[in-house]
Amino acid sequence: MGILVYLILSSLPGAVALLSVLAFTALAWYVADRAERGGAKDPSWIVIDEIAGFQWATLFVPPTPGNITMCFLFFRFFDIVKPPPARLVERKLAGGLGIVADDLVAALYARLTFASVVYLNGSIL
Repeated sequence: MGILVYLILSSLPGAVALLSVLAFTALAWYVADRAERGGAKDPSWIVIDEIAGFQWATLFVPPTPGNITMCFLFFRFFDIVKPPPARLVERKLAGGLGIVADDLVAALYARLTFASVVYLNGSIL
């Protein structure tokens, strides 16, 4: 689902794509907060936070199969491993914000790793 959302957003003009990702992230925060109020801490059946994180990892990345695969794998790796400060923000920030924030940290790590690979490769894949 995250890749489908990315493909739709990547076809939009830059400013519209950025505003769309911001709005989607706000929606993810709201949905995650409502789900947590229902009694579950970061319920596994809520994936909108991962979809929002993936959108940040891929924002302004050209939609080629290689780019999508790399960004997806990097994002999932960092989302699972939760390098600092991902686990800390997940624990310290309340409600939906904490649920979404760890995915935003994973997105930042994924994007930096992707940018490093592109830089070392000399071009976008």
